[in-house]
Amino acid sequence: MSVTSGFDVVVVGGCGHVGLPLAIAFADRGLRVGIYDLNAEAVKMVESGQLPFQEPNATEVLERVLAAGRLSATTDVSVIADADAVVVVIGTPVDEHLNPDPHAVTRSLREATQHFHDGQLLVLRSTVYPGVTAGVERMFAESGIALDIAFCPERIAEGKAMEELFTLPQIVSGRTQQVRDRAARLFGNLTESIVELEPEEAELAKLFTNTWRYIKFAAANQFYMMANNNGLDFDRIRMALAQDYPRAADMPGAGFAAGPCLFKDTMQLAAFSDNSFVLGHSAMLVNEGLPLYLVSHLEKNHDLAQLKVGILGMAFKGESDDIRSSLSYKLKRILEFRAKDVLTTDPYVTVDQSLSSMEQVLAECDLLIIGAPHPEYRELETELPVVDVWNLRGMGSVV
Repeated sequence: MSVTSGFDVVVVGGCGHVGLPLAIAFADRGLRVGIYDLNAEAVKMVESGQLPFQEPNATEVLERVLAAGRLSATTDVSVIADADAVVVVIGTPVDEHLNPDPHAVTRSLREATQHFHDGQLLVLRSTVYPGVTAGVERMFAESGIALDIAFCPERIAEGKAMEELFTLPQIVSGRTQQVRDRAARLFGNLTESIVELEPEEAELAKLFTNTWRYIKFAAANQFYMMANNNGLDFDRIRMALAQDYPRAADMPGAGFAAGPCLFKDTMQLAAFSDNSFVLGHSAMLVNEGLPLYLVSHLEKNHDLAQLKVGILGMAFKGESDDIRSSLSYKLKRILEFRAKDVLTTDPYVTVDQSLSSMEQVLAECDLLIIGAPHPEYRELETELPVVDVWNLRGMGSVV
């Protein structure tokens, strides 16, 4: 059963990297969309037609749906009551002990329980610890509120949201066919490709997806270390073995595997398996250990204590302004102990006031390390030695 409301859908956490593209995509397909977010500054930016972060091709869509009157944003939680469907997109980080908080989503929803009412569709879209959907179902049942509750994981990559929201299949899950059908109708506004699972299956499907990517990156980084320890160029080897050989086409290059999802979700899966996930923990050691590996290897050929080192790119991935869980900052911390001084720069990042200009880094530093593979560094002209584990510049990845 659905309800008549002021909004077709309200996105909770809708000013973030996942929620905002979803909200404006729904609005661009003709739905009446509300955004609820605690970040007053981000809400103000969205209402004025500005993105709080970089997402290609999203600004023009935001401006279009605002002008059409199909999107609004607020910090007032009561907007939930005006929605036919509520999509929850909130962060689910692990703690300092690498343990997930299985109650994060439930706790946030409990604080807003009074604004829900019978007949609404509640869609959980955050990546959650397996069993969270069942916990939310129990919470609302105990509250006496009859909701249709679905888990429909997001699957987009930052920087590709406005493409992938419309092209990737959408997994929908719910306890009954009625719930799955209702969730499918909602996301059918974006894509015709719908895949049905049970909630627990869908929760694992999301964690498996991110963990699989994280493990592949770890394998590549381990291969890189093996080759590099023997003075060999991993990326040259990788490109040669993959040439016209489909079974190796998916081998990624080496580089920092970071960001707000892959490491965190691997640790969630490890916790789910009672910390017996040896492969996941090994992947974590390899990927998180790459910055220290690079610095230690550099010390074999350079007197780092006498050198000023510049890190090019502080975002967690290329062409992004997102620094969440970026390993460039781990590299910076290590170098602050090992090098004479460290300067950092990034043409996309705007939230780090310690960044230097590219001109200053090139003028003052003795050694450069590419931390994020921004395309601006591909044609970099410099006489300084450049550590390029990504082989972004096509001059080899040997350190």
